[in-house]
Amino acid sequence: MSFQPNVPPSLVAKKLKEEKGKEGDGDEPRKQSREEWKKQRELEEMRKAGTAPAMKDEEGKDINPHIPQYIMQAPWYFGAETATLRHQRQQEEKIPQYAPLGVSFKKGIKEGPVAVKFRKGACENCGAMTHKKKDCLERPRKTGAKFTGEKIAPDEYILPDLKLDYDGKRDTWNGFDPDEHQRKLQEEYQDIEEAKRTLKEKSLDESLMTGGDGGEKESKGGESDGDEKYYAEEMDMPGQKFETKQRITVRNLRIREDTAKYLYNLDPNSAYYDPKTRSMRENPLKNTSKEDITELKFGGDNFVRSSGDAQEMAKRQLFAWEAFERGNDIHLQADPTKLELMHKEFEKRKDEFKKTAKDSILDQYGGQEHLESLPKQLLLAQTEDYIEYSRTGSVIKGQEKAAVKSRYEEDVYNNNHKSVWGSFWREGRWGYACCHSYIKESYCTGEAGKKAEEECSLLVPSQHQATFQETKEATQVKNNAKKKNKKKKQKKKKMTKKKNDDSSSTESSSSSSSSSESDSSDSSSEEDEESQKKRLLKEALKAQKEHDKKMTQLLQIDERKRSYNSICDIKAPTDEEMEAFRLKMRRVDDPMANFLTD
Repeated sequence: MSFQPNVPPSLVAKKLKEEKGKEGDGDEPRKQSREEWKKQRELEEMRKAGTAPAMKDEEGKDINPHIPQYIMQAPWYFGAETATLRHQRQQEEKIPQYAPLGVSFKKGIKEGPVAVKFRKGACENCGAMTHKKKDCLERPRKTGAKFTGEKIAPDEYILPDLKLDYDGKRDTWNGFDPDEHQRKLQEEYQDIEEAKRTLKEKSLDESLMTGGDGGEKESKGGESDGDEKYYAEEMDMPGQKFETKQRITVRNLRIREDTAKYLYNLDPNSAYYDPKTRSMRENPLKNTSKEDITELKFGGDNFVRSSGDAQEMAKRQLFAWEAFERGNDIHLQADPTKLELMHKEFEKRKDEFKKTAKDSILDQYGGQEHLESLPKQLLLAQTEDYIEYSRTGSVIKGQEKAAVKSRYEEDVYNNNHKSVWGSFWREGRWGYACCHSYIKESYCTGEAGKKAEEECSLLVPSQHQATFQETKEATQVKNNAKKKNKKKKQKKKKMTKKKNDDSSSTESSSSSSSSSESDSSDSSSEEDEESQKKRLLKEALKAQKEHDKKMTQLLQIDERKRSYNSICDIKAPTDEEMEAFRLKMRRVDDPMANFLTD
């Protein structure tokens, strides 16, 4: 690679003339000989091999000999007379000139007096000189300032036409004057100090008017407390006041003498240890011989979090954060008493609000009876208490719980009554004790009803009274028949005894035979009584079964179509009927009640 000048033809002709004048002969420029061309090629090879020094440009810098000729060769219009690479670099006249950063310029409205009259060339709408009507940002007036000459707008600062680069166009602080910002801060600080000074003078004047000397002390103390309170907000304990803008956390570092959490159990399948947060939530010795908490020094972070007052402490901390976000300046460590009192007040108001909301809904829609819970005996009908029953239903082992009084509402007096139905009984009939009325769901007549009922019973004996007397006579007849049967049996026993005494031959034999016969007669009489009881019990069970069927049929019939006093019975039950009722009665508490059949 060698340098060959590439100049325009005019310059070549000019050089030729100069050479002619010097030499005096030759019409053409001298051509390069073959030897010169050969030497030039050898020099290029030596430069490429590094044995000859490289070619230098006009600034004295080396030119790489491996650069192709078409790159090193400058165009003819460049006018290069020596070897150079300046034509490959960015030209200085083509480099754009940008405005430097940090150039301050004023924005906004100009300070000073505002024009009173309309000026020629000003905006026809507002009257400002810095823009025209089409560029005016003010609301279009009904009649512009050109015609009214009133309310002339002040002129704005015209921003300089700065040629900014990429960074300058996106610089938000370009044109910002920090001195102006400091000036504003100083003015605000001076205003605050002036307000404090006036407030202090006012408090001193009030203390002098009242005649007390403690006003100055209070004012000084209040000022110092205010400063402490102001600076105390910047010194909050990290991790206590939770703010979205400030997330400050403190790593819980262990004491170097303590055993690390991950060294309690070296099994890789044991509890997971998080090295980033230094936490091991599960118990590291779980499913091992040392799982007992009493033997452990460390039972997992979750055990610590759920033991003692840790949960209550976490609730108080959460309450403090929520209260701080709502504008209440409370702190768990700085003022725990205030926090506890505020939490109690909050819980009290919360319960009151819930109660009022619940009462309002119940008053509007009703349904209070559905919220009252039934006892456990009625809800589940089962307990874990062991109770053993006999065939008759009586308790043999275990403690029998008190039976539920009734599944119906008690002490509910309707129709102006002062007592319930069934509180009065006379001559086989039930009624109300407050008015002696035998009609259910009747209206109470009070003392007048009692007098009327007594007069009626004295004048005319009622039909129920007659039936009651009949039943009474029937029961007396039955009792007399039973007594006669007993007397007959006793006579038979005596006759058998006499016959046994006569048939005895000796005293010893007579005594032995009489004792055996007496025993046999007693046993036979007892067997007769037992057989009679069994027969009566079977009849009573059969009657009870028929009675139950009849009652189920009557209960299925509508109450209005049922005959009057069809369910109630006036006559008193016998011992056999009571025993049959006890046998047929189903106990709810009996666990085997569902397996019984009729």
